[in-house]
Amino acid sequence: MALFLVSILLAAVPVAYCYPTVFQHLKDNGTNRTSIKFLAVGDWGGVPYCPYVTAVQKATSREMSKVAEQMGADFVLALGDNFYFRGVDNVDSHRFKDTFESVYTSESLNIPWYVLAGNHDHAGNVKAQIEYSKISDRWNFPSYYYELNFHIPNTGKTLTIIMLDTVMLCGNSNDFLDQKPKGPRNVSDANRQLVWLQERLALNKADFLLVAGHYPVWSVSEHGPTKCLLQKLHPLLNKYKATAYLCGHDHNLQYIEESGVGYVVSGAGNFLDPDASHWNHVPKGSVKFFTGQASTLGGFVHAEVTKNHMILTFYQAKGTSLYRTVLPQRNFE
Repeated sequence: MALFLVSILLAAVPVAYCYPTVFQHLKDNGTNRTSIKFLAVGDWGGVPYCPYVTAVQKATSREMSKVAEQMGADFVLALGDNFYFRGVDNVDSHRFKDTFESVYTSESLNIPWYVLAGNHDHAGNVKAQIEYSKISDRWNFPSYYYELNFHIPNTGKTLTIIMLDTVMLCGNSNDFLDQKPKGPRNVSDANRQLVWLQERLALNKADFLLVAGHYPVWSVSEHGPTKCLLQKLHPLLNKYKATAYLCGHDHNLQYIEESGVGYVVSGAGNFLDPDASHWNHVPKGSVKFFTGQASTLGGFVHAEVTKNHMILTFYQAKGTSLYRTVLPQRNFE
């Protein structure tokens, strides 16, 4: 009997992952549009004492609103550490208002925010952040990890963004002690996410494939490369020809290119750190751009995905672009 039940369960596994792809609706899907545009910002989560924001966060918010208005933005990717230093306790926390709603107030940022959790969020109640999706019209955090799919208007091309919980996958870390992730708190949850990720990547045929998480795969700054992600995620990004991996955790802006994958660190939304102590711990020649200088006042990334390529522009909160690069669509040959 037991063997029979196991056989039934094993037979059901492929079916469980064969669900129809759900595509997100773009607010403005006009006939003249031929691209998707979004902002990516990490480590933007204020401070846990009055006024609950930092000067860098406010400056970055102002520049995000200008770029979104002038360049266009359909949504924002919030790359974790949404509330410093210990996340939120419950869905009624005043931090949602003081650190999020009252900071990103411009109409150009009244767009969907797709959220994932960072290590500071996991020090609090991540489920409360997920539940806040039912309260806020723009806060979208449906699960610890999830997939987003988009039709690029009037092109016949598609974009997939896979949002990961790298803290669940690798374990938490204490920034103040410069601790590295030492393994997941719950091995079963970590393995479940990894199996899900492998299944989604294996099935994905999007023209552009982005993966996002909080911890970096590659970074030249204080935290450096994440060993767990180099072991578990890096081979999958290469195997399935991901376009790019986006993250935060280190409080600066970086662009690293390795094996055809773009590695974007956008962690300058609230603090700045010019540390480059891991410069020699990434592949030689892979670093294309880095800044964490206080003079930038903060920063973020603007992305535009067109029919044939993806344009990444790194902005400083001071009001100018610092670096731009172009990535091609995936080649399945």
